[in-house]
Amino acid sequence: MLSERAADDARAVGRPAAEALLQARATGRRLAALPRGEAPTTSAAAHAIQDLVAGQLGPVVGWKVGAASLTAEPFRAPLHAATVWTEAERLPAGLFHRIGVEAEIVHRLGKDLPPRERPYTRGEILAAVATMHPAIEIIDSRFVDLAAVDALNQRADQQNHGALVVGPALSDWAGLDPVRQPVRLTIQDVVRAEAVGGNSAVDPVRLLVWLANDGARPLGGLRAGQVVTTGSCTGTIFVDPDARIVADFPSLGRVALEIARTPSRNHSWETHR
Repeated sequence: MLSERAADDARAVGRPAAEALLQARATGRRLAALPRGEAPTTSAAAHAIQDLVAGQLGPVVGWKVGAASLTAEPFRAPLHAATVWTEAERLPAGLFHRIGVEAEIVHRLGKDLPPRERPYTRGEILAAVATMHPAIEIIDSRFVDLAAVDALNQRADQQNHGALVVGPALSDWAGLDPVRQPVRLTIQDVVRAEAVGGNSAVDPVRLLVWLANDGARPLGGLRAGQVVTTGSCTGTIFVDPDARIVADFPSLGRVALEIARTPSRNHSWETHR
């Protein structure tokens, strides 16, 4: 965990990169790269850039958290109201530069978990979870070519977040084991991914514990009502506009989404936000 002074130093260094990413969001003009000499070289620097951007995007309503393996150091990104949707049926394709689709599992918190000296235990984290949800995350980028920038640049750019659509709530989730949860991702009525578990981090609760104790600390910890998505269970599949997507977790629930080129008649994009 970074000291407060080290975190302040990282944020100061990351300010030009954050300003470039904010400008890309405001104008819609994608970046070929971050300014010369300003790209992050550590995960801490990438997170500091995220935090500077987050400070301009409004209150944090959720988080994405993941890890490359069961033992790898986790990474995170704060999420905001403009890109988190509850049971949305459609989103406009014009919101996105790229449209990458992932099936994910979301935890919604029922209790605050503010920063504290004594680390939160696994049991305390689980007691703070009110509901679990199936979800679809849309992967997008503020860069022209996602493949042309490294993992730390992608991390600085909100870990490639475009949108999160949270499906129906499961309140009686105690017997559900995400590690053994089957998942099927269907696009245009064709099964494109199918797995059991499927998350590279394997254990999502480890991610939640890290987020509460370390990852969310610079932005004030976790709050009741926030959602936390714990990484892809299917990998990323890139799709074209007008795609119909269904993520189905048999014991958890199902969420469906259309990425529409134009809105249907009488439909408001704000209906399910």
